[in-house]
Amino acid sequence: MIDFSKISHIWMIGIGGIGMSALARYFLVGGFTIGGYDRTDSSITAALISEGIKVIYNDDPDEIPGEFILKERTLVIYTPAIPIQNNNIAVYLRGKGFNLHKRAEILGIISRKSRSIAIAGTHGKTSVTTIAAHLLKQSTIDCTAFLGGISKNYRTNLLTGAGNITVMEADEFDRSFHHLNPEMALITSMDADHLDVYGSYDNMVQAYVEFAGKIKDNGILILNEKIAGGFEKPGSIKIYTYGLSPSADFYSSDIRIDNDAYRFSLSTPWGIIGDLSLLIPGKMNIENSVGAIAIAKLAGVIDKDIRKALLYYKGVVRRFDVRISSDQLIYIDDYAHHPEELNYCIESVREFYGNRKVTGVFQPHLYTRTRDHADAFAAVLDKLDRAILLPVYPAREEPIEGVNAGMIYDRMKLKNKVLAGKDELPSLLQVEKSEIVVTMGAGDIDRLVEPIETILRKQL
Repeated sequence: MIDFSKISHIWMIGIGGIGMSALARYFLVGGFTIGGYDRTDSSITAALISEGIKVIYNDDPDEIPGEFILKERTLVIYTPAIPIQNNNIAVYLRGKGFNLHKRAEILGIISRKSRSIAIAGTHGKTSVTTIAAHLLKQSTIDCTAFLGGISKNYRTNLLTGAGNITVMEADEFDRSFHHLNPEMALITSMDADHLDVYGSYDNMVQAYVEFAGKIKDNGILILNEKIAGGFEKPGSIKIYTYGLSPSADFYSSDIRIDNDAYRFSLSTPWGIIGDLSLLIPGKMNIENSVGAIAIAKLAGVIDKDIRKALLYYKGVVRRFDVRISSDQLIYIDDYAHHPEELNYCIESVREFYGNRKVTGVFQPHLYTRTRDHADAFAAVLDKLDRAILLPVYPAREEPIEGVNAGMIYDRMKLKNKVLAGKDELPSLLQVEKSEIVVTMGAGDIDRLVEPIETILRKQL
């Protein structure tokens, strides 16, 4: 058991990750001295440095500030996104007698010390987490929240608040969410993903069932109605469902688009919340809002506060993030990196913006995911009018022979498609009037968003 009363310094391996950076900010607020390593600089690491956190970019133990080398007072946390067996800093610290703790292990400790709410799922979890945290934050309930993205309302991935409720995104990669013991949990979806970790879809589903079994006695599990049939009631917990049909316990109705906003009502087990407005495009965001409102209602937020907070919800950076909106051009950036997520994104564009021509720029994420879902990626990208495929972003993986973006390209039936390097994008983004451009992917395509936005604005 970690005795935090004896800890004054925290060193984080992979500090620039979205989850790790939120944890760094949490401990910084708690008065700890924070430092860490990441492979590359980014807007996140730059922000951490401006907040007083020490960050290094070379995997060289000699660059670790001396104040973090005393193991009696220093806690070392790492993310599985960085293979620590090949990381010089991790090897050095272990050799010095440090214990290395997974980020999820630390979140697990936090989850057990508070009334925690955990949101899991292969897609949608960041949006549901952020909306739910916003609804709680704008009510008398309040919360602390670890977000899997940057909230556009608060410009951060960590919210701190009074009270004892902690909202956290539950990561299924590497079975990290099994460290959590929430009082309430929500599962958005269970599409086949991370099969390099689980080996099979059935094993992945079993991992979600095990996660549900971690909910505290007499707690609450909220399930998307699409996956509810796969769960048996674990122990003494209460199960609710949410979705877009009347078969769910929480469901939306009377959905319409009015003045570039969704208007809808929401039925709950305790009555209807009418006159709801959501200014974020994408029908999947209505479904995400329904899940978040279910969390808020079950946590005690009143209808009036839900209605007002949802109206002022601005979204998440890189989650159907509308960067340019004009009669001449729409530019949307999205984190979609699984076929189901791409499908949601593209269909939402079509549903909200009508018959405009859509150009999609997609960067595949991970060689294993590209290999496992090449056919599905191709089928979804065929729904575009024009597709630009970038090279695979490997993240933590080594190359797999024969696996590349060409696997998807060769399977596509769409005629207007191109394989391109990132340096070729500027010349390929000469768009026609009223066109829509969508960038999609979970790799370093995020570094291209501002340059693409600049290029496109010059065409207005």
